[in-house]
Amino acid sequence: MKNIFTYSTAVVLGLALVATPEADAQQFSKRKQYNSIGFSLNAMNYFGDLTPVTSFTSLRLGATRVGAGVSITRRFYPRLSGRFGLSYGRISGDDSFANDQDPDARFRNNRNMNFRNDVLEASAVAIIDLIENRNNYLKRPDFVPYVFAGVAGFYHNPQGLDSRTGNYVDLQPLRTEGQATAYGKTQFSIPFGGGIRYRINRNFDASLEIGWRKTFTDYLDDVGGKYADPSKLTTDASAYFGRGITKSLKDGTGTFNGFTNPGEARGDTGNKTDWYIVTGVTLNYILTPRIKNPKFR
Repeated sequence: MKNIFTYSTAVVLGLALVATPEADAQQFSKRKQYNSIGFSLNAMNYFGDLTPVTSFTSLRLGATRVGAGVSITRRFYPRLSGRFGLSYGRISGDDSFANDQDPDARFRNNRNMNFRNDVLEASAVAIIDLIENRNNYLKRPDFVPYVFAGVAGFYHNPQGLDSRTGNYVDLQPLRTEGQATAYGKTQFSIPFGGGIRYRINRNFDASLEIGWRKTFTDYLDDVGGKYADPSKLTTDASAYFGRGITKSLKDGTGTFNGFTNPGEARGDTGNKTDWYIVTGVTLNYILTPRIKNPKFR
């Protein structure tokens, strides 16, 4: 995971140096700049403590949820554009789908946690085209691969399904790991990724894009630390999601003795953080720039 982030960032920064605005400004006037608005249909997935296996590539297709987004993009230079976007989507995970081939799966299956989380994101990214266009929007290439990176803020609210009632419950207020203060619902992330853009006609482009979100929280799924002392789980809901949901406690078997003892690992060790992935198809409409006629004196 660390290598993926490091290498991707290095690629983006390297391409940004190739597309240095000062060098391009000499041959790319403001008359060639333009704006576009985009409407996206997205698929969201997540990687964290409740994925089927511990590998970064572990994605359960059944957990994929559909989202949507809108964006506005400003083309500044032959290779460089800036984009601001708003998007909404849902991520989810369930320990009951832990892969039997994974030696750790039986522990996660016994943990028996589940969650869903609606994510509302605002992002600002720099887009670097791998094929430049020094002309206006009418002469843009038909196919353009690109990479992007930037910053984002998002609001999330993990919920768990209470099998006793069939209802979803907000998990953050429960402090299921005995936290002194609840983790924040508003967080930051670093989005990066790539895609390919296709020219449909004079004013429309379509793009296919995949982007990773490096977050700074381990609680997209409400699981990130150790089992709490039962005395700190003061409500029925916090006691259930903090310990009682565990299969070995409900079944009374001795296979997992001490599984939920205070201080035992409930999530991944090593201060790992959760990620989410957005794959989307976007339809962009280019706002025809106003071209001023030269003034004659």
